[in-house]
Formats: sequence, structure tokens, C-alpha cells
Amino acid sequence: MEDTYFYDTYALIELFQLSPSYMVYSKCKIITTYFQLYELYYNLRKMYSDEEINEYFETIKAVCISLDPSWIKEATEFRLKNKSLSLSYTDCLGYVAAKRVGIHFLTGDKEFRNMPNVEFVK
Repeated sequence: MEDTYFYDTYALIELFQLSPSYMVYSKCKIITTYFQLYELYYNLRKMYSDEEINEYFETIKAVCISLDPSWIKEATEFRLKNKSLSLSYTDCLGYVAAKRVGIHFLTGDKEFRNMPNVEFVK
């Protein structure tokens, strides 16, 4: 799955806004969860109308995967281990999900810059 990435909210917003740094990833397969979808919708609705983002919302909704409940425990341990970084619940869960399905976690969040299994793009 080399052309498949787990898109965190940061990456999804950059893709929506057609950020040049993320256009190279626009042809890749997207995987994410409903947690990222919720965070995405919330953040985009602060800047855009529902009509402007609805089609994108539906597109991303279609690529959301189900969570394995064991990932919640693993994400909790990951967040506790990295407490000094102030990582969000959603980001921790996404990072663990990416690792568990065997793909890279695509993000521009600086806290993930040097972590394993991360494709960091600013």
C-alpha cells in the first residue's frame, strides 16, 4: 500500500485548501477515521459554509475505516507516553490506526515531525 496514507485532520484540511505541498498526495489513496472527519468538519465550518464543504465531507466519509477497540488503549498509552507534546486524542488515535493498518500517518503537525511511521509535510 505504498500510495496509501492515513490522512490526519491537518492533511485533510491542506488537501481541501489545495495546498501545493499536499497536491503530490492528491492522487494517493486516503484512509482516515470518523474522528478525523468530525475534527475536519468542525475546523472547515469555522471558515466555510456547509454548502462549500459538503461534497468534500461526503468524499472523506467514504474513506473512513472502523476502529479496533484495542487501538483506543494503545492510543491512550501513546498519548500518556508523549504527554509533554500535548497531542490530541484524535491525533493519537489516528497515529495508532495508521500503524496498525500498515500505512504512514500523513500530517503537518510539528509534534509528529520526527516520529516513526510519519510522513511529515509542511
